[in-house]
Amino acid sequence: MSSSDPKSRQRPGPWPPAPDSSSMPPASWAKRTGFRPKFSGETNATDSGNLALPPRSKDPHAHTDLEAGRLRGSSAVNGEQESVKAAQPQLEKAKDESVRRRRDSDSLPKGSAPVQNGQTLPPPPPSEPANQPRRPARNEDVVDVLPQIGDDDGFVARHSHMKYELRDTPGLVPIGLYGFQHYISMLASLILIPLVIVPAMGGTYEDTSNVVSTVLFVSGITTLLHTSFGSRLPLIQGPSFVFLAPALAIINSPEFQGLNGNNFKHIMKELQGAIIIASAFQAILGYSGLMSLLLRLIHPVVVAPTIAAVGLSFYSYGFPLVGACLEIGVVQILLVIIFSLYLRKISILGHRIFLIYAVPLGIVITWALAFLLTEAGVYSYKGCDTNVPASNIISDHCRRHVSRMKHCRVDTSHALKSSPWFRFPYPLQWGTPVFHWKTAIIMCVVSVISSVDSVGSYHAASLLVASRPPSPGVLSRGIGLEGLCSILAGLWGTGTGSTTLTENVHTIAVTKMGSRRAVELGACILIVLSLVGKVGGLIASIPDVMVAALLCFMWAMLTALGLSNLRYSEAGSSRNIIIVGLSLFFSLSVPAYFQQYGISPGSNMSVPSYFQPYIVASHGPFNSKSGGLNFVLNTLFSLHMVIGFLVAIILDNTVPGSRQERGVYVWSDPETARREPAVTKDYELPFRVGRVFRWVKWVGF
Repeated sequence: MSSSDPKSRQRPGPWPPAPDSSSMPPASWAKRTGFRPKFSGETNATDSGNLALPPRSKDPHAHTDLEAGRLRGSSAVNGEQESVKAAQPQLEKAKDESVRRRRDSDSLPKGSAPVQNGQTLPPPPPSEPANQPRRPARNEDVVDVLPQIGDDDGFVARHSHMKYELRDTPGLVPIGLYGFQHYISMLASLILIPLVIVPAMGGTYEDTSNVVSTVLFVSGITTLLHTSFGSRLPLIQGPSFVFLAPALAIINSPEFQGLNGNNFKHIMKELQGAIIIASAFQAILGYSGLMSLLLRLIHPVVVAPTIAAVGLSFYSYGFPLVGACLEIGVVQILLVIIFSLYLRKISILGHRIFLIYAVPLGIVITWALAFLLTEAGVYSYKGCDTNVPASNIISDHCRRHVSRMKHCRVDTSHALKSSPWFRFPYPLQWGTPVFHWKTAIIMCVVSVISSVDSVGSYHAASLLVASRPPSPGVLSRGIGLEGLCSILAGLWGTGTGSTTLTENVHTIAVTKMGSRRAVELGACILIVLSLVGKVGGLIASIPDVMVAALLCFMWAMLTALGLSNLRYSEAGSSRNIIIVGLSLFFSLSVPAYFQQYGISPGSNMSVPSYFQPYIVASHGPFNSKSGGLNFVLNTLFSLHMVIGFLVAIILDNTVPGSRQERGVYVWSDPETARREPAVTKDYELPFRVGRVFRWVKWVGF
């Protein structure tokens, strides 16, 4: 009767009812729990391991994890799901009570659970009423905050689309084919940098051929080292575009402009010394654990504009050089665009041939077109010879056409004929490296930018192929090994350091191949090909205009891949929009000020127009009594990626923002990762090497 009394009857609350304050405290819930919606790219983080996920908890206080599509009763720290605990009226007081509650929360039977391979098998799902819809499968049990479709780019759903994951070994023949395909699809990233820097150093076609062979050899060796003792992710190591701009700045420094004799070897030895010192600094940064501290400042909003600035910085080199032979360069660009975009969904024998091999197919077709035009005499002019130096040409008719002949004809290079069939790259093949502190400081700063690039690549690749992202210790181990690999690159003389290529993530997503063994076998094939001198000679014979056209596409891809890191953050946030916009704008505007300072409009430069941005050391605004200090400051502030990195890292770490808004990278907790066999198998060192260095906590689990 008391319930019918209107005075004692409980009044209904507002509709819809407000959430329980104990389960979702206002304002601090997202920050405390590390909540991230699905567009952060970290859903289904443990699908590849044999891990038992707890069924839906009946705890009324448990709230929904919108990222994983499951209920959780406690907050998530660093992206690691804690055990779902049932609500208890009192704190546990005895061990037996704790064990019983853990069994209840995991929905395990009170008896001993079945065990297989040392892991507890999940219980059968509870029966549901007939009128209830079927419970989604494991990969379907996801609540979409923003609807996304996993298309050919493969950035959303990870394991559902991968043909081979990290530890898959389907057989020697499939692994060999997929490994070779993986390297062919990244051919442009491996070979284009030597084709740019060697001619800039005054090297001959034979020098270019030898450097290309050396790059292929070192790339194969460093990839094997990285997949075995680094991050252990299927990431190809090679010459990164991050090193291209500082290398061109050193090459075009005033002290090398008036050299007589073999400029190539002299400048190469200077680059070798700078790379070796910077690589040692990077190795110390990784193996000392300092990289784990730096990770607290590196977030997607920092990585995105930094890597995008690397691609945007070469706008003055790309199409201006393509314009020297438009009918060849434009065809090359259009073919790559058609293959990679318009024909990307055409599948032949289950493989998207045009998407995977867009660059190699474009090279072959354009090269064939240039050969036909050359043989037809389109680029032949009476009385003109491309072998005659431009300074010795008297005829005005030939002077007008000599540039067109050199860029369009395919027979101007003699690299293929002069290269030997067998050549073994060896250390110090160009001579003893030369060490100068001013060039070393520039490369040390660049090595930090390279590490930032690798952080983004590690995270994105691990979401595609591994059970969980690596721990900060594993990431530090990978950065440290990249430093050691760059030391090898400096000793062999590749002209740049060795680092994780940003294009790896796109290649893995496109080829659907994440097997570590496939990348290792492909690296072995690459080492064998590097010993064949004719391979380097063939690559060195690619016409300059085709190289520039390919670089236009590759730099555009690099810019897009850098900006794609914003998918781990709230890209629509005004905070992030302003930070990224300022970083990109100042990364272009500030270097332009340094590059144009002190140059009169009618001045006649001794270098081509596309190299003028890299001679800033001779006319920059810094003009103190120390020439070395002027060189360092003028060069560093003329590098787009350095300005973009400084602006982004300062703003992102000083402007307030929640973890969800900033999109903080989520790395695996070492203790949690050590307890999961799938994660341990993904990242532990082979041959029990990790047990010897188990005491080094900051470079492992």
